[in-house]
Amino acid sequence: MVSYRVEWTQDGRRRTSVVSYDEPSAKGRKADLEAAGAVDVVIVRVKPGE
Repeated sequence: MVSYRVEWTQDGRRRTSVVSYDEPSAKGRKADLEAAGAVDVVIVRVKPGE
C-alpha cells in the first residue's frame, strides 16, 4: 500500500502530518487544511516505514 503525508504552512510555520494517509484520505486532509486557511499544502508520497 502506498502512503502519503501532508505538509503545509500555517501561521508562518511549516508543518508535517505525523500520521500517514491513503491517497483519498490525504486529499481530504488537504481540502480540510486549505479550508482552515493553511497555504502551500502538498501531498508527499512516503516509503514504507517512514
